[in-house]
Amino acid sequence: MELLSPSAPIEGPGTALDHATVRVPTAAAGDAVADVLAAMRGVHFVSAAAVAVLDGDRLTGVATIEGLLGAPDGALLRDVMDPAPPVVSPATDQEEAAWQAVQRGEPGLAVVDEDGRFRGFLPPQTLVAVLLQEHREDMARLGGFLDSVDAARATSVESVTRRLWHRTPWLVVGLLGAMVSAGLMAAFEAQLDAVLAVAYFVPGIVYLADAVGTQTETLAIRGLSVGVGIRRVIVPESITGLLVGVVLGGLMAPVVALMTGDWRLAAAVAVAVFAASAIATLVALALPWLLNRFGMDPAFGSGPLATVLQDLLSIVIYLAAVTAFLG
Repeated sequence: MELLSPSAPIEGPGTALDHATVRVPTAAAGDAVADVLAAMRGVHFVSAAAVAVLDGDRLTGVATIEGLLGAPDGALLRDVMDPAPPVVSPATDQEEAAWQAVQRGEPGLAVVDEDGRFRGFLPPQTLVAVLLQEHREDMARLGGFLDSVDAARATSVESVTRRLWHRTPWLVVGLLGAMVSAGLMAAFEAQLDAVLAVAYFVPGIVYLADAVGTQTETLAIRGLSVGVGIRRVIVPESITGLLVGVVLGGLMAPVVALMTGDWRLAAAVAVAVFAASAIATLVALALPWLLNRFGMDPAFGSGPLATVLQDLLSIVIYLAAVTAFLG
C-alpha cells in the first residue's frame, strides 16, 4: 500500500477535481487484506473510508473499510473490492458528483480521467460539505435570487439608508412609467371620448398582465433555485403564457360584449388580454436573468421594472387593438 503525493492540478472552480484528495490508502488487487489494514495503521489519511485499488496509476476497483474489516482471514483485496465502482470525471460539477454518491449509497467517489487514471477520491466529509454549500445557495436563490446566503443575509439586515438607496431608483423608474402611461392615455383621448367604455377595461387588462408575469417570475426563480436554467423554462412558460391569454381572452370577450353591446370592443379586449399575457410572460423571464447577468440584485429591480414594463406594454397593446377594431 502507498500514499499518493498531491500532484493533480485544479481544473476549475466547482469541479470534482477541486475537492478530490490523493491522501487516501491505495493498494493492488493482489494484496492481502490483512497487509492493507496493517499498512494503514499509523498513517494519517484525509479519508480512510475506502481503499483505491490501482494497477499502476489506473483504477481497477474500490474497497470500503467495512469490506476490509469484514473480510475472512487470507482474503485478497480483489475478493472484497468493487471492480466497477461509480466514478466521476475531473470536470464533473461538484453538486452532480455529490448527488451521485448519495444516490448510489457510496462513502465517496473516485475521480478518474478519460484515460482511466486515478486522480483522487472525494471523501464523505467533502461530499457533505458540497451538499450543504449547494443547499445554502439554492435557498438563497429561492428567497432572494442572490448568489450566496451571505449576500441575502446582508440585504435583509442592512440599514434604512441602504434600503432606501437600493429601492428608490427602481421605484423612480416605476413613477416615470406611470407618467408615460398617463401620456399614452392622453394620446388616445379621442377614442376614449368617442367610446367611454374603452376606459373601463384598462385596469383589468393591466392587472391580468401583472398577475401572469408574477406567476411566471415566481416559477422561473423557483426553477433557478434547483438548477433549472431559463433556457429550459422559456419554451414551456411561453407556451403557457399564450394558452393563458387564449383562455382569459376567450372568457372576457362575451362578458365585455354583454356589458357594452359592442362586439368590436369585446374583440379588442380579448386580443389585448391575449397579447399582454404572452408578452408579460417573456418580460418576467427576461428581467431577472438580465439583471443578474449585469451584476444587479433582481430582488430589488425585477419586480418594479417588470411591473412598469408590463403595464406600459399592456396599455399600448390595448389602445392599439381599440384603434384597429373601432377606428
